[in-house]
Amino acid sequence: MVQEFSEQELIRRDSLAKLRELGIEPYPAPLYPVNATAAQILGGFDPEKGNFQEVCIAGRLMSRRIMGAASFGELQDETGRIQIYVKRDEICPGEDKTMYNTVWKKLLDIGDIVGIKGFAFFTQTGQLSIHAKELTLLSKSLRVLPIVKEMDGQVFDAFTDPELRYRQRYVDLIVNPQVKDVFVKRAQIIATMRQYFNEAGCLEVETPILQSIPGGAAARPFITHHNALDIPLYLRIANELYLKRLIVGGFSGVYEFAKDFRNEGMDKTHNPEFTCMEIYVAYKDYIWMMEFVEKMLCKVATAVNGTTKVKIGENEVDFGGTYRRLPILEAIKEYAGVDVKGMDEAQLRQTCKELNVEVEPSWGKGKLIDAIFGEYAEKNLIQPTFITDYPVEMSPLTKRHREDPTLTERFELFVCGKELANAYSELNDPIDQLERFEEQAALKSKGDDEAMYIDMDFVRALEYGMPPTSGLGMGIDRLTMFMTGQVNIQDVLFFPQMKPEKALKAEKDS
Repeated sequence: MVQEFSEQELIRRDSLAKLRELGIEPYPAPLYPVNATAAQILGGFDPEKGNFQEVCIAGRLMSRRIMGAASFGELQDETGRIQIYVKRDEICPGEDKTMYNTVWKKLLDIGDIVGIKGFAFFTQTGQLSIHAKELTLLSKSLRVLPIVKEMDGQVFDAFTDPELRYRQRYVDLIVNPQVKDVFVKRAQIIATMRQYFNEAGCLEVETPILQSIPGGAAARPFITHHNALDIPLYLRIANELYLKRLIVGGFSGVYEFAKDFRNEGMDKTHNPEFTCMEIYVAYKDYIWMMEFVEKMLCKVATAVNGTTKVKIGENEVDFGGTYRRLPILEAIKEYAGVDVKGMDEAQLRQTCKELNVEVEPSWGKGKLIDAIFGEYAEKNLIQPTFITDYPVEMSPLTKRHREDPTLTERFELFVCGKELANAYSELNDPIDQLERFEEQAALKSKGDDEAMYIDMDFVRALEYGMPPTSGLGMGIDRLTMFMTGQVNIQDVLFFPQMKPEKALKAEKDS
């Protein structure tokens, strides 16, 4: 493959060759003994204490101002930026001034990773800096960074194009340091949830990603092939059925942060690869799970933002307190103005037509009801709201409602018009479960490629007996969007799925 380089990139490659001619390895192997970060020095230096006098720091060179025999620069590490002061006679104490006159002034570039040994001090202008005693090149950068420049209030060369930012996340993280904050908060979200679950006595487990039957959700799977076994395998669409097998096996509570995969469209809230947390607790029901979720999200919001109130777009959402409970059929009546309770499939299709709701011929009662709800109710659910008591046709893995057998003990949590979580009182009647699977198979035969497969091993597990159980699934990517105020799922994924560059270029050229 022949690479094409810009003039600046050719100059950097020439500098690389000259460094090697000088006997300087641009990518040295030895360990570099970093003992401080920019944040530690900026937050902790006290000249009266005389601390940080033997600093060893490493990072990326982000700016440089050469003034004869002395220079200033900015070094950026994971924690931030700090000024460095480089004086010729300090880093070149002998007669040979090559390191300063040639390497520092001519052969190093913005973006190079360097190591600095020296001491912290305040300049005459009061700027906290590191006085370099030793300079080491740790990695030569061969591409030019899109460094932001400001002049007369205008910003130039900002790395803001979403296509480039998501495709070249490594550059985005370098030149837009605030991007890191989202991913630090994402880690805090997961850590807080994990601590909450562990304190509740639940065990973190792992279940298969490659599955012979994709179950636990209504979604189209990715299919692959196992050569040794000569069988098709599916990337999991959910981990629900395996986690419930563990409840059958005797665990009282299990959870998993899982990578799931669904072969579906991509938009601002969907990526084909996503992270989902699922938790199952024996001897609980969906009412208990609502309270469990409220307390968890209160803890998460407080841990990440210091408050239960979060700004999401134009809305301030409060994750504290008790959330509204609204049955789905009541929500449709409230927001669509129709009562669909008791309607058969034909009546639901006619209602969808009257409400201008688009539907597919393969859809059964469950998807028709869901379509009406999605069109009329979802967008109104801004504050956290539990939509409850779904019809049986919409919930093939859920226990029938204790008061109305046409409904199920299920809730979905909605925030800002989007689903955040899905939970059940789990169906543990094996006979009922098999009948529900068979109904799903009938829908699949009609052309619904998102209908569930029949998993006879799961039915067999239920036949051994599963205690009353409550389960919850929650999208971590979407939760991170809410907790960090992002509106695009690509902003909370380090490496979102993208159209291949060649295909994109061909599309633009055409």
